[in-house]
Order: sequence, then structure tokens, then C-alpha cells
Amino acid sequence: MTNNHSHLVIMAGGVGSRFWPMSTEDTPKQFIDVLGMGRSLLQMTYDRFHDICPDSNVWIVTNKRYQQIVEKQLPEVDPSHILLEPCRRNTAPCIAYVSWRIKMTDPKANIVVSPSDHVITDTTEFKRVIKGALAFTQESDAIVTLGMKVTRPETGYGYIEADLSSNTLRNKEIYRVDTFHEKPDLEKAKQYMGMNNYYWNSGIFIWNVETIVNALRIYAPRVNNIFERLQDVLGTDKEQEAVDKSYIDCENISIDYAVMEKAEEIFVYPADFGWSDLGTWGSLLTQTKHDLNGNACIGQNIKVFDTHGCIIHTSQEKQVIIQGLSDYIVAEHDGCLLICRLSEEQRIKSFRNE
Repeated sequence: MTNNHSHLVIMAGGVGSRFWPMSTEDTPKQFIDVLGMGRSLLQMTYDRFHDICPDSNVWIVTNKRYQQIVEKQLPEVDPSHILLEPCRRNTAPCIAYVSWRIKMTDPKANIVVSPSDHVITDTTEFKRVIKGALAFTQESDAIVTLGMKVTRPETGYGYIEADLSSNTLRNKEIYRVDTFHEKPDLEKAKQYMGMNNYYWNSGIFIWNVETIVNALRIYAPRVNNIFERLQDVLGTDKEQEAVDKSYIDCENISIDYAVMEKAEEIFVYPADFGWSDLGTWGSLLTQTKHDLNGNACIGQNIKVFDTHGCIIHTSQEKQVIIQGLSDYIVAEHDGCLLICRLSEEQRIKSFRNE
């Protein structure tokens, strides 16, 4: 059952062009059917919250240039709930803007904030965890972040160090956060993997609207004051003009730096529901079904011979035949073809610019 005070915020303003040639700055990865499921990552994010938050309580924050894409992909969302950033200023201004907007609509709001480009494979467990976290924040001033089970020494994620010595009384699966750790080098990542109280920082947050607004007032006043001053025009026909004028003055800072690393009532809900932020072609390979030779093929008619450990994404082609590749990316979209070693994918952007 949905709760009338449960709100979903999807952050969908990132550039997300790492999956070139499918994704570009004009059509970032959150708007692409990366997994070949017939739904974009944004749509799949919306889908997994279907019986948690009512459609009337769904909010999307995106860049102005992506407004039409969001409206086309999510016609169920009230157009007035698609908030448009005139420029990119990281996640703290994004969250401050939507939090004040929600506060003007529902002062009792209980909010989940989710990135738009993550993959969840066990949606049943995901919903159980989210509902548990919402129940926890509904009647407290706690800020909860989801910590993902560490399965490999990953250097691309931040980490959360939890205090497992005592759990909270109202939910025995939720613990206090000791420390947030930046993305580590490989040696540190190996150390973290061997410790049972370290988790990947998922970037999924749960809090009630009063809690986050008060936290922003205390720990990020420069950002908060901009939107608190705008509260009289939020939800009116003057909102966009006012936001356009003020947004550029926002500090470019993440919610992690602005609030999470400073606030006291910060908790982590350790979880394991097959999470990935799909930051690389390699991460897509790990999240996709493989054949017996470890190849992940996304497309209509792909045949491989003597080929191992490849990610092949050619959904626009009628037929693709590949022979003799190992650990490669093969991707085609709108007339652009990429063939690159997985180990060299960080150089794709430089290859394009040469």
C-alpha cells in the first residue's frame, strides 16, 4: 500500500555520457534503454517505486535541456513536478530546491531521493528496504542512506563505515554511520572488502522534509537560503523565472559534502538487492545475462564465435556476427560504431577527441 505522505524524488540532470555511442550529452544514459529491456533507466527507476509512492507524489529534477525527454518518457508524472535546473550545481542545490518545493505542498512529506541511472535486480527486497527506511524516518529526525553490500574491491564508489555495535530500537537493520570514506585506491578497497562494517555508498537517501530542510539550514545555509527566500513563489507561475535567476548563485556542492558528512543523526541501512550505478561498460557487463563464454549480448540477432567476456550492444542492427574477440566492448547506435578493449574504456572520450 502507498502512503499519501511518501514522496519520490528522482535526480535526472546528470550528463551521463559514458555509454557512448548510445548516450551523449544531448541524451544521457538515464534516458537510454541500456539493458535492452524496452525501458530507459529513468523509467525503470520510476517503475520500481510504483507501489511505494503515488504518482501524484513523484518529482523529477532535471536540466532544462531534458524537459521534453522526461515528459515523453514519464507522462504519468505531473508536469508541474518536473523541476528544471537552468545549470548544473551538483546534488545539494538540487535537493534543496525540490525539498522546499515539496514542503510547500506537503509539510508532512516523507521523501526518498534516488538517482535516475541505477540498476536494481531484486526489486522485492529493494521495496522491503525502502518501506522500512520510510517507516523509520516518518517519526524521527533521522537521515538514512542505503549502504550496499561490498562484493569486490571497487575503487569507483564511496564507502560508508557503520557502527555495528548497536542497532536502532525501531529498526534492528539500521545502524549509525561512523564515517564516510572517499573513493579509495585499490589497496584500500581491498581492505574495506575484508571488513564487515563497510558498505558502498549508494546515493539513495530517505528523510522527512522537515529533517532535510533543517539540516540544510544548519549545514548548508548558503544553498538553503536561496530556496528559502523563494518559498513564496514556489508552485506559482513565477517559480521558473525566479529559479533561473537564483540557481547560478548556488554553491556547486554535493549533498554528501554539504550535509551527510556533517550532520549527527545519520544512519545507514545495509542492503543487498543487486545494486549497480552502471558507471562503466564493465559494470553493465556484470549486470547483464551472460552466455557460457561470459558474453553479454543486447540486440535482436547477435551471433558470436570464439568470443569471450565481451559486452555487445547493437540493438539497432538486424544481424551482428562477431568472431575472435576477448574482453571487448562492441556498441553501435545511430551510425556510430565502437569497438574497444574493456580495459581501455576510460580512454574512449580521448579516442573520440583525437
